[in-house]
Amino acid sequence: MKNKRILGVIVILITMSVSLIAQNNVNYLNESKEAYQKRMEWFTDSKYGMFIHFGLYSQLGGIYKGNDEGRYAEWIQANQQIPKSDYIKLINTWTPEKFDANKIAKLAKKAGMNYLVITTKHHEGFCLWDSDYTEYDIANSPMKGRDFIQELSDACKKQGIHFGTYYSIIDWNHPSHNIPDADAKEVSGKRWQNPLLHEGKKAEYVKYMKNQVRELIEKYDTEILWFDGDWADYWTVEDGNDLYQYIRELKPDIIINNRVSKREIFKKDFGTPEQFHPDGTLDHYWEACYTMNDSWGFKIKDTDWKSPEEVYEKLQDINGKGGNFLLNVGPDGHGEIPKASVDILLEVGKMLKR
Repeated sequence: MKNKRILGVIVILITMSVSLIAQNNVNYLNESKEAYQKRMEWFTDSKYGMFIHFGLYSQLGGIYKGNDEGRYAEWIQANQQIPKSDYIKLINTWTPEKFDANKIAKLAKKAGMNYLVITTKHHEGFCLWDSDYTEYDIANSPMKGRDFIQELSDACKKQGIHFGTYYSIIDWNHPSHNIPDADAKEVSGKRWQNPLLHEGKKAEYVKYMKNQVRELIEKYDTEILWFDGDWADYWTVEDGNDLYQYIRELKPDIIINNRVSKREIFKKDFGTPEQFHPDGTLDHYWEACYTMNDSWGFKIKDTDWKSPEEVYEKLQDINGKGGNFLLNVGPDGHGEIPKASVDILLEVGKMLKR
């Protein structure tokens, strides 16, 4: 009898091992149409989501040493070509103590939104979570002891909202990137827009990215990975395919946007038109992302707000053409969503209930 039990355990272990090997051998780029549609069901049913751009740049409000040059506040380091050695000092003055994940998730719910995506790491390279792979993160700021990504993930679960994480392929802080510093005389805007990698450092950076992406999946159970920065020349279609496969092996049911690769070529899992949307239906899943004013990150002088009626009309038009609408908010340096954004969201929420 004892030998039979041992044999039974061995059979179970072998079966589990074979199952795991089979799963790891799946080519997720060649997913069946049926499996793809089933995985995308909750996303296409959600229709309307909140995008959050938040980072060190939020404390500046689009102004650095009196200079407000540049449309997008989250690009201020590039727009004003702030040397890396100066920019990283912002970590010491970043104190968004009023960031309230529960309040944000409740707002999204009341606005009629069904999912949320936050910038865990924008191009500046600063991480909103305590990462094991960098010291350029929340754990080394005055906000040590808090984890905004965990707080928001938990808050979304309480509200029944799907949680997603934005992650930039470009990283102006990582040592692999050849970014101008204080003593650099040759400074070009293109060096920020399309940065170069130091020779022989690409493999190191890709490993760094994979480690951090794994953290977002395993620590925070993210349901969407929303990439950006795919225009960098060093990032290839092959790199994107490899990262896509890696992520799906970690979490087979996760949804990934097309910027994991080259957006002009790659359409899985969904396309991402930005600040515009198509005139008609498309032959693939898509999501249009828009700002509520002109900037993604908080910009104190940007008061060019869309009216609730305009937002509502865009939502209806986008949904009617088969797309999702991801509408952005940019919390300020204290961590609060501007009142104008809140008012617009709540009014649209009321319009959706009529």
